[in-house]
Amino acid sequence: MPGSVPDSAAGSASGSERGALPTYLQISEAVARDIQSGRLLDGEKLPPERVMAAQFGVAVGTLRKALTRLERHGQLRRVQGSGNYVRQAANTGSVYAFFRLELLQGGGLPRARLLSLDLLPKPPDAPNFGAAPDAFRFRRLRLLDDTPVALEEIWLDRVAARGLNPDDVSESLYHLYQTRLGLLITRAEDRIGLAPVPDWRVDQFGLPTESPAGYIERIAFDQRNAPVEFSRNWFDTRVARYVSRLK
Repeated sequence: MPGSVPDSAAGSASGSERGALPTYLQISEAVARDIQSGRLLDGEKLPPERVMAAQFGVAVGTLRKALTRLERHGQLRRVQGSGNYVRQAANTGSVYAFFRLELLQGGGLPRARLLSLDLLPKPPDAPNFGAAPDAFRFRRLRLLDDTPVALEEIWLDRVAARGLNPDDVSESLYHLYQTRLGLLITRAEDRIGLAPVPDWRVDQFGLPTESPAGYIERIAFDQRNAPVEFSRNWFDTRVARYVSRLK
């Protein structure tokens, strides 16, 4: 069980504080990740709510709001007078359900620091996705808890992103897609390999430019089963690993 919501939840000074997820949502996602990683087992009883609230450094009311969300998504069974018990659920509603990187020791709450956001022609080496000739390109540093683990480049088709306000960009793009764009990512296809670290790396990322890194290339599909997003991630295999669990 994580000790507290790390300070990096507030984002960097570049402006991601504005896009940080609400504290209760950060907590529910942290617990969800521990359930999905197997660090919390099906049927396991969670610590008392006051203990958990102290561990996360929040008020009991905030903790209860997080637990209510987990219960609503089928990951928790709350028994009056007894406590809260873990439930393994296939469809969790987690905003990080498609995020496959974990710390080597397991788990870790995904976080992101936006490095740049531009509207550009789609890259010539990308697979076909969306109807527009251009797309919004997000470049981000990904963290698990406080540890930088990956460089991420996401291309979202301009038509799918209609109405996107850069000021609304949050730590979870999929949360932004759902709440602001009415866009649901329902499935994704990943290709895993090795690739050199790109030249737009930032100092917080542990590997130097051109050094080999784990590499994930993804095409993601919306609720109409149409490809709308292309992404690539370079991750540091010294601190993180790719994990996909089948149920």
